[in-house]
Amino acid sequence: MDSRHLFDPGILREYDIRGVVDSTLRVADAFAVGRAFGSEVASSGGGIVCVGYDGRLSSPALEQALVEGLLACGLEVRRVGLCPTPLLAFATQTLKAPGGVMVTGSHNPADHNGFKMVRHGLCLTADEIRAVAGRAARGDYVAAAMPGVVVQHPMTVAYAERLAADWDGERPLSVVWDPGNGAAGAVLPTLLRRLPGRHVVLNGEVDGHFPGHHPDPAEESNMRQLQDAVLAEGAALGVAFDGDGDRLGVVDDQGRIVWADQLLSILAEDVLSTHPGAPVVADVKASQVLFEEIARLGGRPVMGPSGRSLIQYRMVQVNAPLGGEMSGHIFFADRYYGFDDALYAAVRLIGLVGRWPRETLAARVDRLPRRVNTPEMRLPCAEDRKFAVVEDVRARLTDAGIVFDATDGVRVSGGDGWWLLRASNTQAALTARCEARSPDGLKGLRQQLLEQLRLSGLQAPWK
Repeated sequence: MDSRHLFDPGILREYDIRGVVDSTLRVADAFAVGRAFGSEVASSGGGIVCVGYDGRLSSPALEQALVEGLLACGLEVRRVGLCPTPLLAFATQTLKAPGGVMVTGSHNPADHNGFKMVRHGLCLTADEIRAVAGRAARGDYVAAAMPGVVVQHPMTVAYAERLAADWDGERPLSVVWDPGNGAAGAVLPTLLRRLPGRHVVLNGEVDGHFPGHHPDPAEESNMRQLQDAVLAEGAALGVAFDGDGDRLGVVDDQGRIVWADQLLSILAEDVLSTHPGAPVVADVKASQVLFEEIARLGGRPVMGPSGRSLIQYRMVQVNAPLGGEMSGHIFFADRYYGFDDALYAAVRLIGLVGRWPRETLAARVDRLPRRVNTPEMRLPCAEDRKFAVVEDVRARLTDAGIVFDATDGVRVSGGDGWWLLRASNTQAALTARCEARSPDGLKGLRQQLLEQLRLSGLQAPWK
């Protein structure tokens, strides 16, 4: 029997495997992931893999097939059950498991699903994901002398206790929580029983139909219910999570969204007070204000490429206690494990606000320098063209003697601000962003960006 398995190439992403259920992603793919990833772990001497799954309707069946594939490699599979992705990462750390797989569609639509994989505490890179796919394509699986074993190992209580242990506030707060019917709702009741204060939960029931709103806090429309609730409750802040709980959205006491780069600025002040001079990592889409604030606070700003695995690896390289990206992934290596955990970041933020005797979160945000900027803008562009466009722009800028940062795409800084163009890691698209000190400056930067796209034969839908 031919055991070789080919994945739809479109589901092999930069940080995970993700596709449309029963179209580009099927139960057979889940079994192949288990066998191929399990063989990677077993061939390097590992014996344990932790497995969790989110609340999507397709997740239980995919999880079962994944486990069967891992068992075929002779591994011990620790099933932690329905949970957010950070709990799965926590399980691999505390159980000293060399591997972990989370069945999740993250913030994608309800009919999507996929797999996030962890090795030795780090999420897999694009090359490592391709290696898993290559092993499946060759049918190069470990031949186990005996089938593996399953251990049911729920971790909700241990995880909640670990999160609550790092709350360090001096006064209880009123907080609104919105897991968006995603997997974070599976642990919230256990966590909130361990936190002081008054807590209001929206969309707390795990429901793969996502009846409240789509679970992606990076989209403003998905934050409106939380904004309204914070104002109605007179809460100190509100926090929201994506479908698998590794991305954080925040609303201040005035009902305003606190964007991830603003949040990192606030968290960096606290972290740098105990790690003076330490590096703090942020992605190329972050405001220049963040990098300037890190430097002002005595830290070392480090710009990294966008992507959760890329930020995590950059943090390890420079030994940073804190990092994050504009999509809402926040990584604490200060007092924690260094993976992106939105629930943990929320607890740390609530504790921090609870230590401010006379300042609200809104007042703290208002102390940050002001800039005018665009949201992240997307321009559809074929997979086989998007990177070539960025290279064209780089070549033209170089020929013109214009200095730019090539960390991820091109980030061009001028006297009044900067513009960014990069190829999306997850979509057939180019992404762009501009920021300036004034509206006129922003208009000029947008025109520079649009001209570069025009020279590459593209017309952006935004003016």
